[in-house]
Amino acid sequence: MSDVYDIVVVGAGHAGCEAALAAARMGQRTLLLTIHLDTIAQMSCNPAIGGLAKGHLVKEIDALGGEMARNIDVTGIQFRVLNTKKGPAVQASRAQADRHLYSRRMKQVIEGQENLDLKQGQVMGLMIDNGSICGVATREAKYPARAVVLTTGTFMHGLIHVGLVNYPGGRAGEPPAESLSDCLRELGFKVGRLKTGTPPRLDADSIDFSRLEAQPGDVAPRPFSAETKEISQTQVACYITHTNPETHEVIRRGLDRSPLYSGVIEGVGPRYCPSIEDKVVRFPEKDHHQIFLEPESLTSGEIYANGLPTSLPLDVQIGFLQTITGLERVKVMRPGYAIEYDYVDPIQLYPSLETKQINGLYHAGQINGTSGYEEAAAQGLIAGINAVRRNLEQPPLTLGRDQAYIGVLIDDLVTLGAAEPYRMFTSRAEYRLLLREGNADLRLSEIGREVGLLSAERLERVRIKKQALESGGQCLREVRVGPSDRQILARLPIGSLKNGASLEELLRRPEVRLDDLLFVDTRLSALSAEVREELEISVKYAGYIDRQLDQVARFRKQENQSIPVDFDYDAVAGLSAEVREKLKKGRPRTLGQAGRIPGVTPAAIAILAVKLKR
Repeated sequence: MSDVYDIVVVGAGHAGCEAALAAARMGQRTLLLTIHLDTIAQMSCNPAIGGLAKGHLVKEIDALGGEMARNIDVTGIQFRVLNTKKGPAVQASRAQADRHLYSRRMKQVIEGQENLDLKQGQVMGLMIDNGSICGVATREAKYPARAVVLTTGTFMHGLIHVGLVNYPGGRAGEPPAESLSDCLRELGFKVGRLKTGTPPRLDADSIDFSRLEAQPGDVAPRPFSAETKEISQTQVACYITHTNPETHEVIRRGLDRSPLYSGVIEGVGPRYCPSIEDKVVRFPEKDHHQIFLEPESLTSGEIYANGLPTSLPLDVQIGFLQTITGLERVKVMRPGYAIEYDYVDPIQLYPSLETKQINGLYHAGQINGTSGYEEAAAQGLIAGINAVRRNLEQPPLTLGRDQAYIGVLIDDLVTLGAAEPYRMFTSRAEYRLLLREGNADLRLSEIGREVGLLSAERLERVRIKKQALESGGQCLREVRVGPSDRQILARLPIGSLKNGASLEELLRRPEVRLDDLLFVDTRLSALSAEVREELEISVKYAGYIDRQLDQVARFRKQENQSIPVDFDYDAVAGLSAEVREKLKKGRPRTLGQAGRIPGVTPAAIAILAVKLKR
């Protein structure tokens, strides 16, 4: 029997790393347990961080004091801002990572973190006493703990498929966790089965890059973390190619040996990231699909074939790859594969990510049915924070849908559950214009400081940024340009003015950018590029932003109406049997959450509201 830990985190993927670091930095004696010490924060699939909506999550993790943004800033080898031609709500940052550097640096951070022990061991079961967690048991030892965070990734009963061959594995080259999901079933949890897939890794020396379209990163890479001053890592290009009708024909001929189409795979796969064989079958009218060839490391010749996840047999993989431009002589270093794994339906969690069945037990990451490093890291951070706050007898941290993409993510999971792998999209956030990448620090830094993860210096920088925005806004409102100011008008893309206008009014014009106005007043030219970007958005989209703020005000009235944990729905007259069953199963914590449960009608919410007021 070991000494008692405050918190034990099981699994050292992205969720586990964030949970363990948060707990240790908040002063709790923490243990991070992993099956293999050399695969900390391993990038099992795409070696990249960020992307549409995912970049928002990374910025929010950074604003709360998490580690992911700092880690990718140090180890990223290509940075790009996506959707630059679209509105600010859907613009997002993405960075290709050196997967070896990324994992190595995260391990160094964990090993150097005070209050945090790192040990290798496979958890075989949970130690429970009177409905509360009291530790975990590995093959070799027992580790008592006041709280436990499970971040199991794809390891619970993991089964890898390549063609009709399958074998147990948590990911390629690593053993699965065979006992944990059985333990959870015995404790009364609803455990399901999901699947995901990964593309083959290709030998760079066997690719003719001269025939491919190069995709460089941004000339001036934009960091994810507010603490990063500049990106110093060597930057590389990615390359674009496409499948073609011949590729698709080779794939079709191999479908009889596909585990996906022969009934061997039972788990539900990600609808938004289908395998290449699934794309060919579901979209027969498309004669090509775009493929991104992305370097996995500065020190490795492996190329990640983004867009080609597959579980077809190796000979079929080689066959269809060699029909693609630039890949005619390609060699496969690691075959693509599908993996099935157990997960626990997240409807069995409170918004704090604590399980409803077992006190002090938290779930984060793919165990909750999500896909993606960013979704996992966000959950891990919140689970780690809330495990600490429970130990300290403090109320849990719950972010609203109007506060953060993290709030949207967790609310979706605990309210709706996950029948398929969940992936974050900007379309899931109804207040996405308020939840921009550029204002994540303004929205969440005070919370990060309050929970103890953000330094006073970081918060002071946010305060200075707010002051600069206020000063810049005041300048735009105060300074006016009249018809007689010909020298100023001559330098603006607006022609003449019939009447005078403030700089703010001029900036609302589509053809005018804030950078066009910097020469008018030194207060504007003194603003940083970051502040100017945020200021311009706040002016150009003011009407839309105000409309969403009004929606949030109405939303909060319903959202803040709490429902007691032991509320008796059977005693509420007027509810249908279906609605009553859904509410009893989901046990929503607020009236707003109840209204987001599918099948719970507005009429039912009105009845509940009256009952709760009484």
